Amino acid sequence: MNIIKLSTKLSTILSTGNMKYTFFLKEPNGNKESLILFSCYFSSESKQFKYSTGEKILPKFWSFKNNRPKLKGRKEDRSQNANSINIQLGRYTEAFISTLALQRKLNEPLTSDILKKEFDDTFKKSRKGRNVFYDAYDEFMNEKIKRKEWKPSTIKRYNNIKNHLLAFEKQSSYKLTFSNINEKFYTDYTDYCYTELDHGTNTFARNVGLFKTFMYWAYRKNHTYNDNFRYFKKPERVITQEVALNLSQIKKIFDFNTKSKSLEKVRDVFVFQCLTGLRYGELALVNKRTVINDVLIIKEDKDVTKEAREIPLFEITKYILKKYNYSLPIISNQKQNELIKQVFMNAEFDFDVEYTRNKNKQKEIIVKPFFNRISTHTARRSFITIMKKKGIADKTIMKMTGHRDLKTFTSYYKVDTEAKIDAMKLAFGSMELPKLKKA
Repeated sequence: MNIIKLSTKLSTILSTGNMKYTFFLKEPNGNKESLILFSCYFSSESKQFKYSTGEKILPKFWSFKNNRPKLKGRKEDRSQNANSINIQLGRYTEAFISTLALQRKLNEPLTSDILKKEFDDTFKKSRKGRNVFYDAYDEFMNEKIKRKEWKPSTIKRYNNIKNHLLAFEKQSSYKLTFSNINEKFYTDYTDYCYTELDHGTNTFARNVGLFKTFMYWAYRKNHTYNDNFRYFKKPERVITQEVALNLSQIKKIFDFNTKSKSLEKVRDVFVFQCLTGLRYGELALVNKRTVINDVLIIKEDKDVTKEAREIPLFEITKYILKKYNYSLPIISNQKQNELIKQVFMNAEFDFDVEYTRNKNKQKEIIVKPFFNRISTHTARRSFITIMKKKGIADKTIMKMTGHRDLKTFTSYYKVDTEAKIDAMKLAFGSMELPKLKKA
């Protein structure tokens, strides 16, 4: 069967379905060659889809009745390239029908975006082996990055999620398409994250939220009409049992002789964090211009809508700044976390601490040396905990830390044994033994 007969047959088949296609001239009334456009209508999107075939023909050689080049009649009424043009239009017909058939087989509606990508790949030599799901994912990321809507940590998280999905596909032989985002996917992917990636509840809950943000975007952009993702229920976030230092422990670390210039810098930066409550990423904002009358002025880059924060400096924090000429020796967060653990280990903070790790409804008890629980985030947590124990009002502390949500802020406060003992003494310390009832 030749291509012309095949195209006619395919057109007949298509006319029995829900979608129809056609070809038309971009400039039908001119005396010059006109581009030939492919067109179909996506009723679900209320959108007329048009795509240039790249083929050109004079309007007088075009059959407006059949929407094809004239193939019959007098020689002077037909283009010399009529047959080759018709063959090329037949290729567009084939690509359209095969894409429509594939989407129906996958039980996934054909969208204008999917059709455009298929045409791009077939006729404009786009990269091969593409996946519509990941194409949309990349488009989503590029849009957010170009619009400057994300901070670097968010970009990193979405890249990590993509890598997790690719690894999940490889291990489970689960071909990820928009139509396959269903309950089975969510069940298998949940098990993969908890079992293979060893994610805790909070990490998994955060990643599910980010994934659903992408899916809502894809749904709005008509990349898919599958909305099963709406029913993916995130596990409830849990309060993590992180450590916080008290003032005497910070003093011990600050007084500790690291016997290494590199570790000394790591120690000083950590202590500065403990005494200012800054995020590690904000330390790079500190310089001479940000210190006015012994007050550190921080304009947060994480959220430009927030007002500048004022953090008063005192003897130790001023000493550290002057020591490094107001340019703190910042290294990567990962390296800082690694080395600050070493500082605490060398300072003999090696006693065991017990904590629980949650994977949804399952809990496991883990015992680790105290120094292994230290990170850059410990410093910010310690600042908040110390301030609250001193009775400083939440509003005052939040003005310095930049928190606007009380629930998030409160999660940083760690009530240690000393605080509990103080609370019990304050509440019941006045009671005398003789006045108590005997058992």
